[in-house]
Amino acid sequence: MSSSESHDAPNGDKRDERDQEDGESIALPSHVAGSGTLDRLVDTARDYARAAASDNTLKAYAKDWAHFARWCRMKGAEPLPPSPEMIGLYLADLASGSGSSPALSVSTIDRRLSGLAWNYAQRGFALDRKNRHIATVLAGIKRKHARPPVQKEAILAEDILAMVATLPHDLRGLRDRAILLLGYTGGLRRSEIVSLDVHKDDTPDSGGWIEIMEKGALLTLNAKTGWREVEIGRGSKEQTCPVQALEQWLHFAKIDFGPVFVGTSRDGRKALHSRLNDKHVARLIKRTVLDAGIRSDLPEKDRLALFSGHSLRAGLASSAEVDERYVQKQLGHASAEMTRRYQRRRDRFRVNLTKAAGL
Repeated sequence: MSSSESHDAPNGDKRDERDQEDGESIALPSHVAGSGTLDRLVDTARDYARAAASDNTLKAYAKDWAHFARWCRMKGAEPLPPSPEMIGLYLADLASGSGSSPALSVSTIDRRLSGLAWNYAQRGFALDRKNRHIATVLAGIKRKHARPPVQKEAILAEDILAMVATLPHDLRGLRDRAILLLGYTGGLRRSEIVSLDVHKDDTPDSGGWIEIMEKGALLTLNAKTGWREVEIGRGSKEQTCPVQALEQWLHFAKIDFGPVFVGTSRDGRKALHSRLNDKHVARLIKRTVLDAGIRSDLPEKDRLALFSGHSLRAGLASSAEVDERYVQKQLGHASAEMTRRYQRRRDRFRVNLTKAAGL
């Protein structure tokens, strides 16, 4: 997180953030008298409103608003109502950097603007992103500072085999082996891995559930792009089969209800009840990459920066020698173009339109 994102908000901003998270902007019209039934419906509507975006997205939007509100007050202005002129100046400040705050990337600035638009909408205001004070400044920032996206390194088949080989054979090792193999073969996001439950509707914070069959495992996911099913077939070897690894973990951890992936005791012998955080997946990937000696030609700092949770998805897209549309379906991408962004090694000229055109 950049230093510009880490500023503490003043008390008023913290109240705004709390209001946003609690869904308090949803209430009865002033001219309607409350009742027990209507009050319960308001609470239900607030619950649905909070479910409109993921927890991580809501937390990011809350930080965006707190940072912008603090910036406004430091400049002697107020964040409400929206001022396109002040927002344009805010974007320029983010792009140029000020004081100890470094300049932010174009993608982060774009995300900040989306966060502001969302926050204004929750407060009953419309933010016109096409207003010239916003649109022209943002277009200039993109023209001057935009860079090609930095892609994380793909974890290929030989890499994942080396990574799981570094894990111990205790309960914690069984769990982490299942996480890596399931995440890799399913092309799963790290949040999707840890949000899985054993059965449908086991927990309120579930992001999906699993069904183990004779030929493989079926994952039903409520993911970033909506509901989708992911089929993970059994592997050719028991030692590297994701379904076998999952079965072993569930059996020895004695898990038959609730979250699939939970914490373990300090000695690694007992499964706890609390669901793992998605940051565990990122740390697991980085640790096993180092332990397996992957990209040992680079300094440790550079190796750690190269790999993340997305390396599992990129690895599947790059390694699976199948028709592209099957990879697209597994990753849950809406377009083939998005899938190609994940393919770190592919024959870009397999389809040669020059020759097809007769030249």
